[in-house]
Amino acid sequence: MARLAKPVYESLPFAYLLGGLLLLALSYRSSDSWWSGWCAGAGLLTLVGGLAIWMHRRDFRATSADYLRRGKPVIDIDDTRS
Repeated sequence: MARLAKPVYESLPFAYLLGGLLLLALSYRSSDSWWSGWCAGAGLLTLVGGLAIWMHRRDFRATSADYLRRGKPVIDIDDTRS
């Protein structure tokens, strides 16, 4: 499976946030009711999605040492004998 380059992957939450804000701004500026409603709904969903991805990545970075240590004992028995 193909992977995204790290700079692209790391900028995705900010692209979603920017897209959501842009859609909300278009919704505010539009005078047509169906277009304005669609932009508002899509903007809110995109904004919430971007925030969720950003918060998930932040949580993973903060606890990545815990994820890597899973299944290993907290205290290494060999280190306590010296």
